[in-house]
Order: sequence, then C-alpha cells, then structure tokens
Amino acid sequence: MATKDEILADLLADIPDKYDKQVGEFIYDGLATVAEQFEKTDAKLDAVKDKLGIENLKGTELAQRIKERTGIERKKATHAVGSVTVTGTGTISLGDLFETPGGAQFHAVETKAIMASGTVKVEAVVAGSSGNVPANSIILFPVTLSGFTAVTNPSPTSDGFDAESDEDLLKRYYQRIRTPATSGNKAHYKNWAMEVQGVGDVRIVPLWNGVNTVKVIIIDSDKKPASQAIVSAVQDHIDPGSTGKGEGQAPIGAQTTVVSAAGISVNVSMKVTLAVGFSVEQVRNNIIASLTEYLKDIAFVESIVSYAKVGAAVLNSEGVADYSSLLVNNGTANVPIEDEKVAVVGTVTVNV
Repeated sequence: MATKDEILADLLADIPDKYDKQVGEFIYDGLATVAEQFEKTDAKLDAVKDKLGIENLKGTELAQRIKERTGIERKKATHAVGSVTVTGTGTISLGDLFETPGGAQFHAVETKAIMASGTVKVEAVVAGSSGNVPANSIILFPVTLSGFTAVTNPSPTSDGFDAESDEDLLKRYYQRIRTPATSGNKAHYKNWAMEVQGVGDVRIVPLWNGVNTVKVIIIDSDKKPASQAIVSAVQDHIDPGSTGKGEGQAPIGAQTTVVSAAGISVNVSMKVTLAVGFSVEQVRNNIIASLTEYLKDIAFVESIVSYAKVGAAVLNSEGVADYSSLLVNNGTANVPIEDEKVAVVGTVTVNV
C-alpha cells in the first residue's frame, strides 16, 4: 500500500515545475489533503483484496463465504445431556433446574413423578463443552424443589460441543472441494457424516460385509469415541435402519452401517522433576491436558501413538522440569492404533 508521502510525491511530480510546489503553498497543501484520502482508500482496497483469499476470512464472513460456495454451514454448539437421580417425593417438572458447584446449570427435559428416589433426564442450559461435567457433580438445587432433598448425576454428562471453529470449518471446506463427492463415492459418505453435529472425523470402509455394503466409522468433535446418540444421528442421516432403501443420503442399494471407533487407552507413567511452585497434582493435570491435545491431533491421522511424542508432550507440560522412566502402556515402544480405533488418555501416573 502506498503511503501518504509516496502518493503526495507522485502527485507533485505531475505538476509542472513552473508552479510553486513548496510546503505551505496552495498546490502543496491542496494535494496533501488529496494524498491523505487516497491513502485511506488504498487501505480499504487492500482490505477488500485480502478477503478474496478465503483463508483470510474469520467468523461470520468465513461462514457466509463457505455457505455461498458449497452449502456447508458452521456446526452450532450443542447442549450436553445426561440424567440425574433425585431423592425425595414429588414431581419434577419440565424446566426444573439443577446445578454444579461451579455454576453449570441443567434443566429437566421431562416431567416425572418421583417416589422416594428416581432418575430424570436433563440437558445443559448453556450449549457447549462447559456442559460436559463429571459424575456426581450436579448436586445443587438453585431453586428449591418442594419434596426433594438431594440430587446427583451417577454418570458424566456428554455430547456438549462448542460451535465449529474457523479452523475446523475451513478444513471441512477444503475437504469438500479437494475430494469431490459424486455418485456415492467414499468422499460423499465422509461429507455426509461430517454434516452431522458432533462428528469430528470419519473413515469409510467400502464392501466391508459384501457387495453394496458400506461401513462408516466416526469419532466425535473431541476426537474421542462417539456416543450412541451421535452414531444414531449419522445412521439416520445416511441410511436409516441400515436398509439400503435410499431413505437417507446414501443411494438405493447401499446398505450403510455407522459405528463409533473404539477407544484404545494410552496409559502413561513416569518420574518427574517438578518445577518450582508446582504440585504433583497440578503437573499431572497439565500432562493429561498435553496428552489429550497430542492424541486429538493424531486421531484418524496417524496409525501409531509415538513413544517419543508422548515424551515430548510430557516435557512440554507446564511444571515439568524433566522426566525419566517413561512407560507407555507398560512399554517403551510406539503403540499401534488399528483403523477402527482411536487413542484416548488412560491412566496417568506421576512419580517424584
């Protein structure tokens, strides 16, 4: 982009020297104002030029461009779901609230009469991953419910996913345009599965059970085994009931079976030298976060969990000054990942 001074110099150069072009004279001052406006216009034009490259777009502009070009829409955030066990006698009404000590609220999605104790289905009030809470963490009544004295969730809540990020949306866009989907080819099945909320990646196995059979293997947006709810949603989208009748996206005759990848636990133990100011528990949590990110990056991409990269994830964890005696699944070798499996963090043991 030309600067104001550069534009002004060009304008003055076009004026014959017989005129007075010194600073403070009419010609100079008049052209200086014009040069300033041209500089602003150039800046706006450069901003427009930048937007011609889709990778330079963000947020709403990116989503709009991708939708215009391909019909792909950004996946919205989803509400975590689960159930709570309430103690007492009375009626839980649709919309009654329950809460964690951290402030995550859930509302009942059914009306149910309870005698002494009973289970009620709930959904997170706020969409996104914040609704995925551990077992036995929903223990509060933000508003008193007559007749009930206690509440808890025996199992974790699940399937709360944040809205699709710009990065993931752009990846899905490039996947669509670089692997053209046509006539029910492999790319078509992958695109269909990726359209469903909560799906993070897909593998396709053609002819897995004979002619006209297709297996679709999915993981969720956190790159972990998908829940049955997500599996069912993908099945209904592509081939309801796995009948091959063409009642979903798949063509007639293509009997499609959707399954989740099975999780393979990556259990890690090591001796750690703690950095000053860090506790064992803090470091353990940081190592779990690093390992989770590493396994997320390689899900459905790599065929092994690298022993060396696990070590790098440990060493790069905040609070780890050094480590030794690293074992990954009780060994010092890479861990193979089969095609229908996805690696997930298992037990993490930190010794000092």
